[in-house]
Parts: sequence; C-alpha cells; structure tokens
Amino acid sequence: MTEADHDRADMRRLQGGDGSALDPLMQRWEIRLRSYLMRHGLNDADACDLAQESFVRVFRHASRFDPRRTFSTWMFQIALNLLRDHARRRQRRPTSPLGEAPEAITDTTPQSTTESAEAAAAVRDAVSKLPLPLREVVVLVEFEHRSYAEVAEIIGASSKAVETRLYRARAKLRESLSHWLES
Repeated sequence: MTEADHDRADMRRLQGGDGSALDPLMQRWEIRLRSYLMRHGLNDADACDLAQESFVRVFRHASRFDPRRTFSTWMFQIALNLLRDHARRRQRRPTSPLGEAPEAITDTTPQSTTESAEAAAAVRDAVSKLPLPLREVVVLVEFEHRSYAEVAEIIGASSKAVETRLYRARAKLRESLSHWLES
C-alpha cells in the first residue's frame, strides 16, 4: 500500500466518524508540513501553530475531502490558505523581525561547516524575502518536490502561471544570491 493509499484510507475512516484516523495522518505529515511552513520564513513556533491549525481544519472539514485527489495536495492547500491569512495579519500588525528559522526539522540540513550554514541562511533569507506568490511556488516545487500540476491545484492557478512564477522567483533568487553563486 502506498502512502497515498494509506492517506485515503485514513481520510475515509475520518469521514466515517473515526477521529483516531487523524493520528496516523499527523504522524506521516506533521514534520513535512512544519518544514514547508518554515521554508516560507516562519519561526518554529508559528510553523507549529499553523501546522496544528491545518490538522484541525482537516478534521473539521474531512467531509470536503475528495478521495480522487491526493491528501497531501489538499492538506498543503489548507496550510497555504492559513499561511496567506497569517501574512495578511502580519502586514496589518507588523512585529519585530523573527529570529533565524532553521532550514528544516529533519537531520538532512547541511550544517557540518560554517560556510554551508551561512549559505543555507542566505538561501532561507532570500526565499523569505520573495513576494508570497513567488515564495509559494518556490517552496512547493524546489523544497516539497511537487509537480507543476500539483502546485497549480494547491495555489489555485494554471500550470503555466506556476511555471511563470517559478521563472520569476528563480531570477530574483539568482540576483539576490549572486555573490554566493560566483564563489
């Protein structure tokens, strides 16, 4: 059974009223969802809060899940909507800049040398400074390894729009990281 099959089975159980079916979904997806949110520039606490709220919405709106879709696409769409709301709230009520967000929660972060840690920080900073529509696409394609079609479904745009946004985002990143690319 594939991960997508397990997700669909758990969602069927959740739709049938078995609240415990949310547990395996959270175990499979919580770390990846938090990492996704942190790649948007959130600190660990905010990413944790939005991830938890995403799962609350999965639970509350389980009846809206279409089993012909993949759970992860639906879940990332929920998280992205929460992230957009969070960004709008921050614009209305700006706060002091957040501390540096870790690259990811997993052990695969290359922090063995000072240089790689500095490069990772520069990339995080450059990605977090992208406008939200460009940042959404970069994070989903480059870090979450989603196809253009999946990203289009998550953000509610066409595949061509995803391709265009990714092209613009990469151009902005090349410009802002030019000194790293030259070395």
